[in-house]
Amino acid sequence: MPLPAGFEKRLWAAADQLWANSALQPSEFATPVLALIFLKYAEHRFAEAEQQRAPSRRRGGAGKGDGRAGGVLFVPESARFSRLLRLPEGADLGEALDDAMRAIEAENEDLEDVLPKTYGRFDARTLKELLELFGAIPEDVEGDVFGRIYEYFLGNFAPRALQKGGEYFTPYSVVRLIVEIIEPYHGRIYDPCCGSGGMFVQSANFIAEHRKRPADEIAVYGVEKVAQTLRLARMNLAVHGLSGDIREANAYYEDIHDQVGKFDYVMANPPFNQNAVDRERLKGDRRRFPFGMPSVDSANYLWIQLFYSALSASGRAGFVMANGASDARGSELELRRRLIQTGAVDVMVALGSNFFYTVTLPVTLWFLDKGKARGAREDKVLFIDARRVYRQAGRAHRDLSPEQIELLANIVRLYRGEAPEDLHGSGALLKERFPGGRYADVPGLCKAATRGEIEAQGFSLNPGRYVGAARRVPEDVDFKERLERLNEELTRLNGEARELEAKIAENVAAILGA
Repeated sequence: MPLPAGFEKRLWAAADQLWANSALQPSEFATPVLALIFLKYAEHRFAEAEQQRAPSRRRGGAGKGDGRAGGVLFVPESARFSRLLRLPEGADLGEALDDAMRAIEAENEDLEDVLPKTYGRFDARTLKELLELFGAIPEDVEGDVFGRIYEYFLGNFAPRALQKGGEYFTPYSVVRLIVEIIEPYHGRIYDPCCGSGGMFVQSANFIAEHRKRPADEIAVYGVEKVAQTLRLARMNLAVHGLSGDIREANAYYEDIHDQVGKFDYVMANPPFNQNAVDRERLKGDRRRFPFGMPSVDSANYLWIQLFYSALSASGRAGFVMANGASDARGSELELRRRLIQTGAVDVMVALGSNFFYTVTLPVTLWFLDKGKARGAREDKVLFIDARRVYRQAGRAHRDLSPEQIELLANIVRLYRGEAPEDLHGSGALLKERFPGGRYADVPGLCKAATRGEIEAQGFSLNPGRYVGAARRVPEDVDFKERLERLNEELTRLNGEARELEAKIAENVAAILGA
């Protein structure tokens, strides 16, 4: 059976109320609650596997080998959600839950040191109510219900528990747009700053939507430097029935997956404008950083090179960047010029502000395609200005509807000569903008620019420079957003000033030494 309408929302409201009446910080509450959803899912899948076994084998009870043979987590009796729910009044639920998490980890190597053992911080009443709350999830649900619930909770915890910069969680609609444009039907997927694993999960959802089994089509590889976030990612994969090679490391300094030329798809949301990276440690690594080191103290063009170098000869990449990277000057301009001249830059999509929970700045989505460098689009880049395409999802937050995501992805499909899709009702919108059923530049929305046109614009990759002006509408920009935007620009200009100062000093020294 499907979930009742609004079930996830009601479930969240009840859990949120329990948190409001506790003394726990959001970060202390979030992971244990997500782990309870995971525990309920694990028992549900294990019970399904047991029902599917031959009756002659079922008489002996479920064994460890039976669960693993079916690609399901083995859940020992002591860790069953139903057993925990039936514990008598006065039982130490916190200790019982900690023991349950340890028991599952002991039986499932992929989950070693992943699950929380901090339930002793909860009062007994809150734990009992949480167990009863998630116990209300129907047993005969269809599809990826637990994955949907997990994602819904993860997204709602995000504004309260996130770190500055958005490394922990990328909003669903942004991830989904990247996936729709990348089209990861089959192959190896890599995210070197994978956060809670959203890129992997949405790739799997994309494949399932196209009637294939994700586990048969993709292999996922990730890197995450924050141990707690890595645990969330592994749990997120497990609750969606996925497994992957995700490791704790710093992607700048450790090539833990031997990444160069290895992956069919790279998807990522790296930290915006990150500074203090030790570039001296990276200078000799021309395999991963083929265009060289930026002289400014920003990691944007380090990340871009990591994504580019990880791609196979026909690989595609899609990633989030702060807007400033599209127009950055100085050494970053030279790095961008070298990238553009490879022919791998495929699509640039400008999004508006307030899509991210902790950063109000507008962002740009970059898409690379090494395969296009040998085809009809070799000399072109598609620019899409989607700053006025959004759905207001709250007073201070925006997202994209499924229809809008599909529309933007269909513009790219038309540009690539692919058939558009209409799984989410975008057909009318697409026909309105492209009545001939073929790609054509639309002023204010999209433009396929040649490399010569890009060179004439100083190798800028800012979509606003190419698509032309749309009718101007008043911008709803608050003071905080404007200040953050100005601060980003000031940071960029200061970096360029330091770069020029260093060059002047170098030239003066050369003249005096002559």
